[in-house]
Amino acid sequence: MIVANRKNIREIRDMIKDHKRVLLVGCGTCVTVCLAGGERETGILGSALRMALKLDDREGVVVDECTIERQCDDAFIDALGSHGAEYDAICSFGCGAGVQALAERFPKTAVYPGLNTQFMGILEAQGVWTEKCSGCGNCRLGEFAGICPITRCSKRLFNGPCGGSRDGECEVREGLDCAWQLIYDRAREIGMLDKLESIATPHDWSSGLDGGTRKVVREDQCIAGLGPKA
Repeated sequence: MIVANRKNIREIRDMIKDHKRVLLVGCGTCVTVCLAGGERETGILGSALRMALKLDDREGVVVDECTIERQCDDAFIDALGSHGAEYDAICSFGCGAGVQALAERFPKTAVYPGLNTQFMGILEAQGVWTEKCSGCGNCRLGEFAGICPITRCSKRLFNGPCGGSRDGECEVREGLDCAWQLIYDRAREIGMLDKLESIATPHDWSSGLDGGTRKVVREDQCIAGLGPKA
C-alpha cells in the first residue's frame, strides 16, 4: 500500500493563507490504513486547522471536510460532484496521485497536499510501516528469494553484498537490515542458494520512472471507442 504521513498544521495553514473557502478531502483506502488521511484524521485536522485560524484572527475562513472512498479513481471523485467547485481551495489528504486526480477534476480550484507521500510498503508492527517496493516496473523478486535488492539494498547491488555490513546490519544506518544477508538467509532456507551463484544481469531501467510518466493499458478492459488515449 501507499504509505504517507501528515503535514503539520502550520504547513497547511500557510498553504491556504490566501483562501476563504477550503475543503479538506480525506481518502478511504491506503492513507486510512496508515492512519494519515482517513475520515478520522481529516476531521481531527479540520478541527485543529479551524482553531489555528481562529488564533490568527481568521475566523471568517470556511473549513469543511469530507472523505471519499478513493481519490485515485475518477469514478469515486464523482461523489464530490460540483461540490468541490464551490470552494476556492481543496486540501487533499490522499497520496500524491489523489492530489493530482483532484487537480485534474477541478481545474479552476487550487489543490494542495495535506500529506507527504512516503513509499509503497507493508505494516511491519502496530504503528510501523516499512518500504518494500520501488515500483521499478520490472519485478525480479523471483531471482532474489522474494527480497528486493533495488528497494532494500542501500546500494541496489545485484550480485552480493558490499563489504560494509556487520552482524546482518547495513553500514548506512544502525538497525537497518542488510538486504543481502536477508536474501542469503532466505535462499538457504528454501534451498535456492545455487541460483545466487549465477551472475545477475543488469536491470532494465527503461520500465522505471526515469523513462518518463508510465502508463498501464489493458485493452481487454477498455470501453470500445473510449480508450486507450494516444
